[in-house]
Amino acid sequence: MSRPFLLAALAEFDRLDGGEVLVAQNIAFAVVAVTMLVSAVRMVTTRNVVHAALYLVIVLAGAAGLFILLGAEFVGVTQVLVYIGAIVVLFLFGIMLTKGSFGDDDGVEGEQRLMAGLVGALVLCVTGGALIDTFGGAELSRAEPSLTADVSDMIFSQYIVPFEAVSVLLLAALIGAVVVARKD
Repeated sequence: MSRPFLLAALAEFDRLDGGEVLVAQNIAFAVVAVTMLVSAVRMVTTRNVVHAALYLVIVLAGAAGLFILLGAEFVGVTQVLVYIGAIVVLFLFGIMLTKGSFGDDDGVEGEQRLMAGLVGALVLCVTGGALIDTFGGAELSRAEPSLTADVSDMIFSQYIVPFEAVSVLLLAALIGAVVVARKD
């Protein structure tokens, strides 16, 4: 492949049906994606639990930004309100209530870290393979944004059971944190 052909192919890839080039969206996507990747790596490698929760806020805000870039404004705002506004506050509440360790954990050895890394790599490969198999040939329609009514119909009809299961799970986690932290 020659270089001009590659550049022409990339230019065609970046064009909408109207012919305009989406340079600003591509740059914004790259900035948000790199920020999310760095924050995700820092989230799992930091030794301070509170810092990990704050890195999680950055990752979730980046996901909301990606939704907004894709034209799904409702889902992006919901991401901010539900995940950043409620879930992370719940995490921080649980961390403070249970008085978790805020420094180094002496019980974690090299063998446990290696096994955690291998399990993480396996989960990444399986998830990536499933996503590529499921959505490999799918195209994203950038012509029209998603409607709030369509999103609500999907959540409260097709995905109502997982939606309610997550809410019960979060409630159980909060009650468990209170029970564990309560002094007898």
